[in-house]
Amino acid sequence: MISNAEIFNIKTSAQFEDLALKVFKFQFENNIIYRSFCDLLYKHPVDVKSISDIPFLPIQFFKSHEVLSTNNTAEKTFTSSGTTGSITSKHLVTDIKLYEESYLKGFKHFYGNLEDYVVLALLPSYLERDGSSLIYMANDLIAKSKQLESGFYLNNLEELAKTLNQLETRGQKTLLIGVSFALLDLVEQFQFDLKHTLVMETGGMKGRRKEIVRQELHNKLQSGFGVSQIHSEYGMTELLSQAYSKGNGIFECPPWMKILTRDTEDALTLQQSQKTGGINVIDLANINSCSFIATQDLGKVNTSGQFEIIGRFDNSDIRGCNLMAL
Repeated sequence: MISNAEIFNIKTSAQFEDLALKVFKFQFENNIIYRSFCDLLYKHPVDVKSISDIPFLPIQFFKSHEVLSTNNTAEKTFTSSGTTGSITSKHLVTDIKLYEESYLKGFKHFYGNLEDYVVLALLPSYLERDGSSLIYMANDLIAKSKQLESGFYLNNLEELAKTLNQLETRGQKTLLIGVSFALLDLVEQFQFDLKHTLVMETGGMKGRRKEIVRQELHNKLQSGFGVSQIHSEYGMTELLSQAYSKGNGIFECPPWMKILTRDTEDALTLQQSQKTGGINVIDLANINSCSFIATQDLGKVNTSGQFEIIGRFDNSDIRGCNLMAL
């Protein structure tokens, strides 16, 4: 059995590749849905010598099947937002502590000690529904920051603006994480000059506003908040890990996650870096579901393994993840 410690103690690309191959074998043997998919492609452990040989399960399977690599009961079920009347994805999480360890270690990897930050969450559309993995994460970040001012804001923008300015006056490190349309609402009503706050958008207009490209969004937010960069979070219901961007829409993965791109015309062919393709994700924290997922996102990976999101495949449903180029 693969332990959580093995996943979160990866230090090198060789360690990542070794563990990814072990996870593939484990999921091939224990995940009926993934095994059936691999069988259709005639891909078995004996055929898989490197991560480039691993089949990636289309993300749509999370809408139609229970994708599990264990017989354990789900402790939590996360669901995607979707549009009214659409079929949503379901991610059955059999070990919620694994998810918690993933986002806490991921945050620390990129931003340092959580306790140093006041965490302010402006996520109205997510708060208004059940089953959001983002709300679960934000709620725990708020609690574990142990800061009195940390909390959620629904529509009380005036109170949020007041809190931001008070924290700024104190020189308090602050993380403001918000859905794009709500952050725009905030800066249209109030002007800020923030020197101690990270502003992080999670993407998505949720039908509240016309979709705009990321650069236009970031320009408006940079101007409104008085910051030099807008940070971004890339995550989704089907993943237990997140990638982060510290500016310019260039994302980086934690050591247990990796992005590859596939040919847009041939889903089984991986592409070289620097070319636009479909985003394939390896998320080893998904040990109990499926760690190898072909998403509906389009993007590019650079030679350092960082990536950017360019848009979505035309026929994919618009969801609230971090996708602004529509």
